[in-house]
Amino acid sequence: MSLSNGRPYIAIPGPSVPPESVIRAMSRGSVNIYEGEVVDLTLACERDLSAVARTTAPVAIYISNGHGLWEAALANVLSPGDAVLVPATGRFGYGWAENARRLGAELRMIDFGLASPIDPERVREVLRDDADHKIRAVLAVHVDTATGVRSDIAALRRVLDEEGHPALLMADTIASLGCDRFEMDAWGVDVLLAASQKGLMTPPGIGFLWVNDKARAVRQRLGDTVSPYWDWAPRLDPQMFYHRFGGTAPTHHLYALRAALDLIVDEGIEAVWHRHVVLADAVRAACTRWGEGGPLRMNAPEGARSNAVTCLYLGQDRADRLRAWTHAQAGVTLGLGIGMAEPGSPDAGGWFRIGHMGHVNAHMVLGTLAVIEAGLTACDIPHGDAAVQVAAEVCAAG
Repeated sequence: MSLSNGRPYIAIPGPSVPPESVIRAMSRGSVNIYEGEVVDLTLACERDLSAVARTTAPVAIYISNGHGLWEAALANVLSPGDAVLVPATGRFGYGWAENARRLGAELRMIDFGLASPIDPERVREVLRDDADHKIRAVLAVHVDTATGVRSDIAALRRVLDEEGHPALLMADTIASLGCDRFEMDAWGVDVLLAASQKGLMTPPGIGFLWVNDKARAVRQRLGDTVSPYWDWAPRLDPQMFYHRFGGTAPTHHLYALRAALDLIVDEGIEAVWHRHVVLADAVRAACTRWGEGGPLRMNAPEGARSNAVTCLYLGQDRADRLRAWTHAQAGVTLGLGIGMAEPGSPDAGGWFRIGHMGHVNAHMVLGTLAVIEAGLTACDIPHGDAAVQVAAEVCAAG
């Protein structure tokens, strides 16, 4: 008999669980999209978004998912034939690179595989060989959602500066903003991408692009060749309110975002980061204990593990069987593995992910871990014991 009746829990790495206040904020009728409350609301959201990103740079808001943000970032700074350097770890760096290729960019790739962070010294080698500075931008994913690997973005800025290379540094923080520490200004990022549905706790549908003065100057040189919808210039310097969104404002998403930002402001971003560290440490402690008595292992190496998502290997079809059990029997949905094994290969069903991002607390994490342990037992998957106990001890220590 299933024990899943009751409120389900989605433990996937985005869309994350929206807080009740965010859901309620969206439950309203239409509002005036030209003036009044929505204008003040938008300006307040922009101010607090930049505080979360730790920047004084303005933010452009797009009605888009992360794939659209990739295109927006590139469309404003690249002309066909320009080169971009993509140090790719995991899946999403390759997605951004393909976006650039379709826009006519020349790709220069560095492949770091599925379990290693970006090595800044290998990036240095490529930049040093680019004597004519044909590379216009370095596209780096801070946390790859598929692999759980986190890279050092500040180290990339140091390499660019030490080599005297003028390329823009662009960072994708779709999986990490509001979860892992990120400092746009202090780390020297020129263009920053994030989306609403993960650490920012708002349903999918809006995305954010922070742009510093250096990147805005590059955009100016392109004149009117930039795609009208993706052009960040009118969004950053609007003559009328609707210019901020390329048309009708996403009013209900803005109200939801305001409620989410209220929670972040009230908690404080340093406290938000600390909460994610502790809860991620609890997950990692449990996974370490399970792995002592069975095949389970964490994908990302120590020191490069995200506080937003953990990617795990069980091998064969064990992860698929575990996910099926936790969903059907306990009401917990775990994230599937994406891009970690070829479809049809022996380990195609051997990977899963745990999301611990955004609106998440100790009882959510400990409950998820307890369900996973029950599922490992029910599915006859070997594992070490007392994993939930060690996770509880991490939470108790805070």
